[in-house]
Amino acid sequence: MKKTLMVAALTGVFATAAHAQSSVTLYGLIDAGITYTNNQHDHSNWQMTSGSVNGSRFGLRGAEDLGGGLKAIFTLENGFGINDGTLKQNSRLFGRQAFVGLASDQFGAVTLGRQYDSMVDYVGPLALTGTQYGGTQFAHPFDNDNLNNSFRINNSVKYQSANYGGFKFGALYGFSNQAAGFANNRAYSAGASYNWGGLNVAAAYMQLNSNGANTAAAAFNSGGAVSGDNTFIAERQQTWGAGANYAFGPATVGLVYSQTNLSGLAGISQGSSGVAGGVGFPTNSAHFQNFEANARYALTPALSIAGAYTYTRANLSSSHMHWNQFNLQTAYSLSKRTDVYLQGVYQQTNEGAIVDASINGLGAASSNNKQIAVTAGLRHRF
Repeated sequence: MKKTLMVAALTGVFATAAHAQSSVTLYGLIDAGITYTNNQHDHSNWQMTSGSVNGSRFGLRGAEDLGGGLKAIFTLENGFGINDGTLKQNSRLFGRQAFVGLASDQFGAVTLGRQYDSMVDYVGPLALTGTQYGGTQFAHPFDNDNLNNSFRINNSVKYQSANYGGFKFGALYGFSNQAAGFANNRAYSAGASYNWGGLNVAAAYMQLNSNGANTAAAAFNSGGAVSGDNTFIAERQQTWGAGANYAFGPATVGLVYSQTNLSGLAGISQGSSGVAGGVGFPTNSAHFQNFEANARYALTPALSIAGAYTYTRANLSSSHMHWNQFNLQTAYSLSKRTDVYLQGVYQQTNEGAIVDASINGLGAASSNNKQIAVTAGLRHRF
């Protein structure tokens, strides 16, 4: 009897210890606002918006200590519209992130699932569109470089290194999952960053093969690396970028350059571009270049101001386009988890451009080469 009681007591102790070494966290962010747009298909518009800066989401994040600096990790993250409660990311339950893997304090992490590419991980935080200081509406035209993570990579295996004296690197491969089409809708990317004092520099590359277009070998594989939320419908997309920012006192300034090359281009898919119905280009290739200068300043611990200017040019066969976009945001923290913000975006394309002005995330393009949007919003984190 005494032995039985002792075994039961020890079992309870070990179960408690194991439980103490595991954790699951529920987290999220809700971003709701009212947006005024001066021109959407030749009409002004007042609308309630969700995720004008950061997409509304909730998620579960967990870790289990396996000993020796090794742990099992997972993340399941859902994206939704706070204005109507619908699922985002092409109606996926966990469309923002869904992965599981192993992480080592010394060697880094290997994860499998639906994940961000290296452009998002490394270059994104240096552009205002990849931060809380700009987000969705500050994206480069059509989010052509994916710095605003318009899409994620399915079927992906990802490696993220540990931090080696400020240097980090990583790579990702997204499988096509097609028996007779290994390259039909696959993806791969790699990137690195270095932080020293107030300086942060990063560079990354991403390539998508057959991301929405038929190939010579087979029809588009909808079960591959990207589907339903990819920005471009093309046989091949190659995107790379680099940037740097420097923080001194309450101020941070930065520069970002990125470019995207597309071959076998059919157009821009609905949803990703923020333009209902998508956009068709009278060309089978395109080359985008983005130049961004940004800055942010903490006026007080609670009040910040941020701004960016982006110049984008595109070669669409014999057609040439230019975008000038000016972005400005101010935010005031009511608490550690809640803030209010006011931001404005002005975008102008060149006269006679084949695509009208279209600020990312608004849902409709202008009827001419100019568009202005002003949003007042509230963000709450939990």
